[in-house]
Amino acid sequence: MKSLPLLFAIASCIATAYAEEPRSIAIQNDSGTKVEIYWIHPGTGKGILQSSPFIYNGAAMSLNSFVGHSFEAREMPGKNGKCLGQDMTCRVGYFTVNKNDDQQVFIDDNFEINHQDNKSVARESAKVLIDDCEAQVTRNAKEGGIGALEAIQELKKCVESGVALEVEKANEEIAFQSGIRKKMAESYENYTCADFDLPTSDAVEDTEWDDGTVVRDVKILLDRPASKVHIVKNFISVEECIAMEDAARPKLHKATVADGKGGSELSPNRKALQAGIKIPWHLEKERNPLTTISRRVYDYVNHVLGMNIDEHGQEDLMSIQYEGRGENDTAPDRYMPHCDGDCNAMPFKTGNRMATMVMYCTVPTKGGATNFRNAGLHVVPEVRTATFFSYIDPETMKMDNGFTEHSGCPVVEGEKKIVTQWVRYGVDKENPWDSFNTLGIKISDMEE
Repeated sequence: MKSLPLLFAIASCIATAYAEEPRSIAIQNDSGTKVEIYWIHPGTGKGILQSSPFIYNGAAMSLNSFVGHSFEAREMPGKNGKCLGQDMTCRVGYFTVNKNDDQQVFIDDNFEINHQDNKSVARESAKVLIDDCEAQVTRNAKEGGIGALEAIQELKKCVESGVALEVEKANEEIAFQSGIRKKMAESYENYTCADFDLPTSDAVEDTEWDDGTVVRDVKILLDRPASKVHIVKNFISVEECIAMEDAARPKLHKATVADGKGGSELSPNRKALQAGIKIPWHLEKERNPLTTISRRVYDYVNHVLGMNIDEHGQEDLMSIQYEGRGENDTAPDRYMPHCDGDCNAMPFKTGNRMATMVMYCTVPTKGGATNFRNAGLHVVPEVRTATFFSYIDPETMKMDNGFTEHSGCPVVEGEKKIVTQWVRYGVDKENPWDSFNTLGIKISDMEE
């Protein structure tokens, strides 16, 4: 590890060279204990706390910083007052923001800092590709007795094929993100909550979903490996909406938001009412309306993602109700931009959310749309229609990189009544959804 004075000197030089170049960085704590993150002032060397106040083991946080800024990760003592380092001392680690993109810092159980970015990942990918090709050629040489020239040609062909595939993936991703940025730049004013006549964004594909009893029209607005947004027509029935509203009525209370510390809190921006409804699965054979709603959600999630989701351990079905108070309301009810699960491109954490289904029972006459601003999407609610979005790549188990961040426009006139099902992966009867806090950490694993 570099000495601290040398680290400051290097960081100061880098900061001077790349001043005013902002970078985002994601930090994943897998150290086995709570960790604080401090920004190191380049002039004084003093640490200034950036975490609020710490990162739980298994949790992640994001920082907006600048090239050349250095940070210190500090282990926090456990409930016994001791740390996990040698002689029970508290461990520290350091990292400096570089000029590359897609920066991620992983703190492992040895408190080693693994700082990755787009270039380091590319180098590792290249090494894996070459190692795989070398192994393949060696195996073929032993089995087929090919000569040195043939082996070289085969190795070259293998590498070229692998590189071409990686380049194709990279170019496709660059083209997609560039298109999104251009679309948002050209239509910036349209993707706001101010235009009440703005329709739902155009679909990139129209398809159907046959659940075995009903064929439903589906509009695919976004189709990325880790980021999908679908509009499903006639997803919820009038009978199911009435049943949900009746079940929710005696339980309605002010809606809450995650507090960023693992719990929930009331927000001045939210005046909506909500109620969580437990599903009476023992009545599924009698076609209880609440069970048919949830079963349909899980069937659709499996249809899209193929992750074998079932009802065990899942969250309650949530009824959320908004009421408009006119265009002169100075503090309308608005759901600020947020992600339902992690959307930092980090690995999925078992038991966390990975998909959402929002079903519309009553829609307002003005307002109440949903914006996926990073994807340039605008969704206007329609009665009995559902908006599905997922934020996990089931192949790599990496999370969305911000495309499913969304916000709810204020309901200006009328009412908006929705039914929401947040879907988790890795929960079951023994590990239900409420055994995890709002940071996605198993409560029983947390230190007091």
